[in-house]
Amino acid sequence: MIIHGLQKMSLLDFPGKMCCTVFTGGCDFRCPFCHNASLVLHPEEAEHLEESEFFSFLEKRVGWLDGVAITGGEPMMQKDLLPFAKRIKDLGFLVKLDTNGSYPERLREIVEAGVIDYVAMDIKNVPEFYGETVGIEKFDTTNVEKSMAFLKENRVPYEFRTTVVKTFHSPERMEALAKFIGDVPAYFLQAFIDSDHNIKSGLEAYTDDEMKDIFGIVKKYVPSAQLRGVS
Repeated sequence: MIIHGLQKMSLLDFPGKMCCTVFTGGCDFRCPFCHNASLVLHPEEAEHLEESEFFSFLEKRVGWLDGVAITGGEPMMQKDLLPFAKRIKDLGFLVKLDTNGSYPERLREIVEAGVIDYVAMDIKNVPEFYGETVGIEKFDTTNVEKSMAFLKENRVPYEFRTTVVKTFHSPERMEALAKFIGDVPAYFLQAFIDSDHNIKSGLEAYTDDEMKDIFGIVKKYVPSAQLRGVS
């Protein structure tokens, strides 16, 4: 497993749990608003943490941390993700997986192996605007929709989430997206924050009040919807 970063403690990355967060490199998307541009575009230049070093750290946190959040980049691109997650589980930790949903077969495999306790899947936009939102022209959403359908089988606790960027997510699109997502256990709207770490600069963010207005629209169709990053 190629590890490009470790946040030793987080109260935000795994709902209701104290966890550490592991960052993997590489991604098959090029979302302009991605806040981990270096891990997506140039993972070979990022720091590299040996797997043995990570597990040495983790063994010392038994009884202190509840779990491990695996994020990226796109973790599902890592071929040894399943045995890596199993080893974490064998130490008694819960495992959360972040994914963009583009690998439905791998997602099903790792969930059915019983080594994942929670999945957070990013839903980028309604299908007709997915390509521009993920930075890939004429993107086919078939695999994303397969992953959504699998998670809706409730084999594992999960959430859907959308980073809302004014440049890509008009109120009308967000209403259509809410209808597309439907009634799910948890759906989070995350406020976009422009920074030097985004893949593309100059994208426009909504104000907190504008985010609350969009939230009101979404809530009509997704009762579980919640806001993140909005005061």
